[in-house]
Amino acid sequence: MSAARDPRDHRLYRLAYRTVLRRIDAERAHHGAFALIRLAARVPGLRAAVAARFAPPHPALAVEALGMRLPGPFGLAAGFDKNAVGVRGLALLGFDFVEIGTVTGQPQPGNPTPRLFRVPTDRALVNRMGFNNEGSAAVAARLAALGSDRPALGVNIGKTKAVPESDAVQDYVTSTERLARHADYLVVNVSSPNTPGLRDLQATSRLRPLLTAVREAADRSVPDRRVPLLVKIAPDLADEDLDQVADLAVALGLDGIIATNTTVSREGLRARPEAVAALGAGGLSGAPLRERSLAVLRRLYARVGDRVTLIGVGGVENADDVWERVLAGATLVQGYSGFVYAGPGWTSALHRGLARRLAASPHTTLADAVGADVRSSHP
Repeated sequence: MSAARDPRDHRLYRLAYRTVLRRIDAERAHHGAFALIRLAARVPGLRAAVAARFAPPHPALAVEALGMRLPGPFGLAAGFDKNAVGVRGLALLGFDFVEIGTVTGQPQPGNPTPRLFRVPTDRALVNRMGFNNEGSAAVAARLAALGSDRPALGVNIGKTKAVPESDAVQDYVTSTERLARHADYLVVNVSSPNTPGLRDLQATSRLRPLLTAVREAADRSVPDRRVPLLVKIAPDLADEDLDQVADLAVALGLDGIIATNTTVSREGLRARPEAVAALGAGGLSGAPLRERSLAVLRRLYARVGDRVTLIGVGGVENADDVWERVLAGATLVQGYSGFVYAGPGWTSALHRGLARRLAASPHTTLADAVGADVRSSHP
């Protein structure tokens, strides 16, 4: 797709957002847009047209990570497709990999609606979805039906709300046994603020037995290959806690860390405080998360280097943000909230911009650029 198409894509989406989408409840708008994405993947002529418009990225962006050979480093974060109902359609839009979930051991409805809100002045979202999903048995059956006709796929698992904390490990193990064989990588989510007590599992005394049990369950369930295992952490951890998680990841031979999930902080927002307060509790994502998420990524890379694969997410809006994450230590980068505000042309613009930044840099490949800024400041 030519660069000249990009402004038109953005103008059309901005017009649709201003005139229609922003007037619709955010969760209803999500379901409507996602239905169109799924439709595009099912109709042969439409599928071909969408695939042609959102063509693969520049060959120079190809990366190898977590045992996957990917056309580029940019994927869709968990939360958009909780039940693996639209992974083919999302791949058509140009995402290099898709992470589904969060999936829990048992099906659950999540928190009462409304539970997803836009903060347009800050290009942010607030959500308290509460891991609404059909449960790991249903999602596993759907992934089995997909077979190999799918993009590179991460599966994000969390704790069922009704399960007591004393049984949390077994709940994660149940999901692992059902889902690991269908995953290119598996993510243990202990960082959502919307399930009571979940973030307590980030304490290394509780995280160690959880990750160990999930690793063992994945190996039992998929004896013919090693399913990469990652943990997703919160941006609200203190620096010393980040260091402990990083050290634990190295000690356990963990494959990766995703930095970061949403934040409970509301600091630095441009929106009126009373308007933000009216939205209630939930995790904040989008542009305001950018600086803290980047700082967490830098600290993790300085601690683990290339011993653990890092995925950067949080406040990623454009190619500059992706490039900055790569230089800070991210082998892969994810986004979600930026998709809501930028629309379907988002991935194409990111890929082209990233290719230009790589070409203008002293680095031959993205792999060469990973962590370059951190290495230069910590010789």
